[in-house]
Amino acid sequence: MDKNNHLHHHHHQQQQQQLSLPKCSRQRCNEWIFRDVPSDITIEVSGGMFALHKFPLVSRSGRIRKLIAERRDSENSRIELLSLPGGAESFELAAKFCYGINFEITSGNVAQLCCVSDYLEMTEEFSKDNLGCRAEEYLESVVCKNLEMCVEVLQQCENLLPLADELKIVSRCIDAIASKACVEQIASSFSRLEYSSSGRLHMNRQAKCEGDWWIEDLSALRIDLYQRVITAMKCRGVRPESIGASLVNYAQKELTKKSSLWNPSNHQQQQKVELVSGSTTTAHERLVVETIVSLLPVEKLAVPINFLFGLLRSAVMLDCSVSSRLDLERRIGSQLDIATLDDLLIPSFRHAGDTLFDVDTVHRILVNFSQQDDSDEDMDDASVFESESPPSPSQTALFKVSKLVDNYLAEIAPDANLKLSKFMVIAETLPAHARTVHDGLYRATDIYLKAHQGLSDPDKKKLTKLIDFQKLSQEAGAHAAQNERLPLQSIVQVLYFEQLRLRNALSTSYADEDPKPLHQSWRISSGALSAAMSPRDNYASLRRENRELKLELARLRMRLNDLEKEHVHMKRDMQKSHSLNFMSSFSRKIGKLNFFGHSSSRGSSSPSKHSQRTDSKVIERT
Repeated sequence: MDKNNHLHHHHHQQQQQQLSLPKCSRQRCNEWIFRDVPSDITIEVSGGMFALHKFPLVSRSGRIRKLIAERRDSENSRIELLSLPGGAESFELAAKFCYGINFEITSGNVAQLCCVSDYLEMTEEFSKDNLGCRAEEYLESVVCKNLEMCVEVLQQCENLLPLADELKIVSRCIDAIASKACVEQIASSFSRLEYSSSGRLHMNRQAKCEGDWWIEDLSALRIDLYQRVITAMKCRGVRPESIGASLVNYAQKELTKKSSLWNPSNHQQQQKVELVSGSTTTAHERLVVETIVSLLPVEKLAVPINFLFGLLRSAVMLDCSVSSRLDLERRIGSQLDIATLDDLLIPSFRHAGDTLFDVDTVHRILVNFSQQDDSDEDMDDASVFESESPPSPSQTALFKVSKLVDNYLAEIAPDANLKLSKFMVIAETLPAHARTVHDGLYRATDIYLKAHQGLSDPDKKKLTKLIDFQKLSQEAGAHAAQNERLPLQSIVQVLYFEQLRLRNALSTSYADEDPKPLHQSWRISSGALSAAMSPRDNYASLRRENRELKLELARLRMRLNDLEKEHVHMKRDMQKSHSLNFMSSFSRKIGKLNFFGHSSSRGSSSPSKHSQRTDSKVIERT
């Protein structure tokens, strides 16, 4: 190369607006500028102007050679390359190469060099070992062998699209990352293999997996490139757990400004910020959420369920696409049995007069859970008929979710804006066999009645029909019997089942008769009650049955008092004598007490004063 050819960086000080290189670029140029030979061509790129010489440029760049040839007759020796990829920084490197100035190719500039060499046509056609060949060689032999360098090159490509895609720089780096991650994971899996005491080879699950160190590196990528990397990893067979861990890490980094959404314990009204739908930040976060949802592995438990709820809160607040929200609801519904109450408490973000929590979303999640549960049961119909077999996983999940739903209902019940229809639709979503005990549902219903005292009598009856009073515990039944907020129809049912409970308790304590009649009596009476409780019965019939039940309960309590007296006498007699005569006497006394026959009840002696007081108290409470 002719040593008389020198590079000059031209500074325009005229009043007209000119582009100039950044300070750092000017400083780098000073190291290789020769100022004693005037320039004969000016190159203008985005970010600066370069006063250079034609010969070194045309010897390496086909594009500049063609542009100079087109303007041979023109006195204007100024060329504009405003669309040059990488701007002034990339062109400076290319110019250095044309002038024979040494510089280092690194993972930080190789993408720029590949793109600028393609744009300037610096190929082997115009010069041997040209810039394009050198950059390609470095990319293939160095960058694609190293995962961290591939990530760094992808970061450089963010500002070089779509040319970097056309040159397959992006795809080659993505393939290299996916391959390296897969190889690292396989190697890590082999390192966790160990022999047990019996000599069998097994995987040590407790050992830390060292093959996922790349998770932190990928979080530096822009969302569109990150999506392509994760998709490639899935195709290569990277573990779903590793994919899930990467998604969690990326989401936490990108959505830090909305960190309050990821803390389900914060449900204060002041957190309901108004969003500007057109803002760049909101649009970016919406894109991040929707992309992460689309990348979630299909396998259950690949990501924690609280992460899914965090994504759902973000999707609701950012008004993400309906498909993204429905996908999250379906995923959550498939593993709802491991959720907590805090997870379900999703704030309502967009409606000022709406409920405090997003009830509609929770309802859709419950519907997804119920449908998934039904499909599981259909696949295993044989288990339905095996009453003595242990509960199936779907039954266990139902029990857990029923408790969760009852706690959720109790939490949302005090909300003044919560309509009865929404409360009931949540309670009715689960099948009837999901709740073995109705204490939680009764508690939630009572809280709702207390918070909505203006509820009409028909609505109260409709609400209390949710509760099966036969499934209340003794404590809940005692509370319900004195609960003035319950309608009369419900109190009748409570008293009836209290009567049955007392009968059952007495019969199991002293079972000298065949218990079969008790079982039949329970079933028949319960069926009769259901018929009597139908909406077609008139109010007079209901009151009549109420009075009969109260009288029967009072008689039952009287007999229980008599039995207690007999028990005291029995203990006294046992202290005096342990003879067989005493035992036969005791048997005769017990035989006189008939607890279950209605004819003997009506023909028995009149209640004692204590029993009459008890009966009057029951009537007064009602």
